[in-house]
Amino acid sequence: MVHHRHRRHGLQASHHCALRRRATTPSLLQVFLLILCLWLPVLDNGAGLVLACGPGRGGGRRPGLRKLTPLVFKQHVPNVSENTLPASGISEGRVSRHDSRFRDLVPNYNADIIFKDEEGTGADRLMTQRCKEKLNTLAISVMNQWPGVKLRVTEGWDEEGKHATDSLHYEGRAVDVTTSDRDRSKYGMLARLAVEAGFDWVYYESRSHIHCSVKSESSSTVKSGGCFPGRSLVRTEDGSTKRLDQVELGERIAAVDSHGDVVYSEVIAFLDRSVTERRQFVRLTTESGRVLTLTPAHLVPVEGRSTVFAGRVRPGDKILVRDPADENELRHRLRWDEVVDSRLILEEGIYAPLTSEGTVVVDDVVASCYAIVDNQQLVHLAFLPYRVWSGVKTFVERRVLGAEDHRYTDVRQDEDSRTEQEGILWYASFLYWVSSYVTPSNMVYQ
Repeated sequence: MVHHRHRRHGLQASHHCALRRRATTPSLLQVFLLILCLWLPVLDNGAGLVLACGPGRGGGRRPGLRKLTPLVFKQHVPNVSENTLPASGISEGRVSRHDSRFRDLVPNYNADIIFKDEEGTGADRLMTQRCKEKLNTLAISVMNQWPGVKLRVTEGWDEEGKHATDSLHYEGRAVDVTTSDRDRSKYGMLARLAVEAGFDWVYYESRSHIHCSVKSESSSTVKSGGCFPGRSLVRTEDGSTKRLDQVELGERIAAVDSHGDVVYSEVIAFLDRSVTERRQFVRLTTESGRVLTLTPAHLVPVEGRSTVFAGRVRPGDKILVRDPADENELRHRLRWDEVVDSRLILEEGIYAPLTSEGTVVVDDVVASCYAIVDNQQLVHLAFLPYRVWSGVKTFVERRVLGAEDHRYTDVRQDEDSRTEQEGILWYASFLYWVSSYVTPSNMVYQ
């Protein structure tokens, strides 16, 4: 841990290192490679992010052979409830043919899969893209395991209400499968093959089929990154609070600097922004009643563990909150507060402000501005070119228009369409892509 000799105002020395890694301080080479590789897509004659479709790290290696163990009846992997974060997540609501989300379902016409389609509507062929990819992978595994045998789907997307209220079949995120020969002695191994194929939850549910499901498209790491819901509150310099969906670029909101002091830092970008999109969030509730809502891949300072992905924070962990005793003070004290509850919820509207400090105080709880890569210092350094560019741009604008000129505010709001940005910031997209190639897998959110 990095120790400071002096206690800063309102924050103990142990707080000072909350956003620093104890044993994973990035080397200059790591940072150089991360920033250098950021520009590879630009230099590749327009190939851009198409490179992301490559095999990735270790793509050319031959996987080692290992013995697969069949699942036993009523066993599920992982060993948690289906509607939890480590598994497939919560239900996001039924999808009907008239729902806008229906267009997200894709048909599966894989000739190596037999679809029962007892309804005669083709509904069993409809599923999310993630579910389709895992199912096609499983089909190949089945043919390799048992030559001449195919994968058989008995139930896919359900529009007739045959399942439980929160069933993922209603969203095209679940399938029930057997083998084409209906040999029940194979079903334990079939379940294991489904786990190996990448399904997020596999359940040897019945003697007659295996149940498999996947996470929602909105909860995928690449798409969601790290965000807060629009209703979350931040504090401004005058001591008032403001909803995140009302925050504009250039505003100064509460953050925590490298010394552990609460400061007011300028919002220089939104790493992600979508007004109407619904996503799954983790809601952390502390002993004092503070509630922080953010996406699972978002980083949060945790006592004794530096920064941790929100999805891995457990009851009993302690996170940094604003001391409730200083409600009327502009300079706030921070303290560790124990998490008493962690659960998945569904929220609408996503916002990920990037401050100059790389941190933000949301709903009076300290959080990072970053996600996906579990190293606050490394990611903050990787964003250095963007922060420098943003600072130079702001300086030039103010020198030309005048710091106190009313025209500056108007031009800033008109020109900076980033405040109306939808989706992930281009620089963040590049870094997400680069991280899959140059960052150790144990540091990347899975």
